[in-house]
Amino acid sequence: MNRRIWVKLILWGAIVVSPLTWAGSNGNQKATIEPERIVKFAKSVEKYAAAKGARAFIIARAGRPQKELPRGIQYTHTAVAVYSNIELSDGTQAQGYAIHNLYQENNKPERSVLMVDYPVDFFWGVHSLKAGIIIPSADIQQRLIQLISDGKNADIHNPKYSVIANPFNAQYQNCTEHTLDLLNAAIYQTTDKNRLKANAKAYFKPQRVNMSPFKLMMGAAFMGEVTTKDHRGRVYTTTFASIGRYLSAYQLADQMVTLYEDGGVTIL
Repeated sequence: MNRRIWVKLILWGAIVVSPLTWAGSNGNQKATIEPERIVKFAKSVEKYAAAKGARAFIIARAGRPQKELPRGIQYTHTAVAVYSNIELSDGTQAQGYAIHNLYQENNKPERSVLMVDYPVDFFWGVHSLKAGIIIPSADIQQRLIQLISDGKNADIHNPKYSVIANPFNAQYQNCTEHTLDLLNAAIYQTTDKNRLKANAKAYFKPQRVNMSPFKLMMGAAFMGEVTTKDHRGRVYTTTFASIGRYLSAYQLADQMVTLYEDGGVTIL
């Protein structure tokens, strides 16, 4: 094939599949918003959660413009925040929320690692200052804390990453599916992956990815972190909203909201 045509094809393919980066779970991102605003917003999220008595909660951020996200999807990364004793840079101790993430590896986006960061770090690379917050029931909060304290979040981590991972099997995992697996480990008190997937299939309703099969195919061709190998037919994945609906349907969520920079709160 003529080299010029090949280069054009690659560039065109990259443009076509760019929306598939909507679910990217990357740490160490560059700030696109003034740092002072990010710090202030991160503190407001902590204050909001603390005022609600949350010892553990689900947190989500928007890392891309809404217009670039598939219909029905608001957030690009989801994790679990746990109220913890935090050691500061000067060696002193403070209390605050530590955020337990599944992040893609910097140079291997098709692989993931578990990492802990803090609200300012979590929101550092966001496109807009809004946060999705789900506060589970007190019992589920305590079970999540115990799971993470015991290191069992590592037991259900699958380092094979896909942006559009199927929540009903364990071939691949993304940040939001990992969060769902953590919640189900807390709900059913097991880290057995077969049981977790069987229970997800029985009770959890994932969200369809509203994107053309052509774009999905091109994404799989051009991006290592995109694959449809774990899907049959239509593509469904885990989202912040689908987790919220799941917990609410079984009375396992005390609150689900969007918190904005201006202090506004939308109850979901």
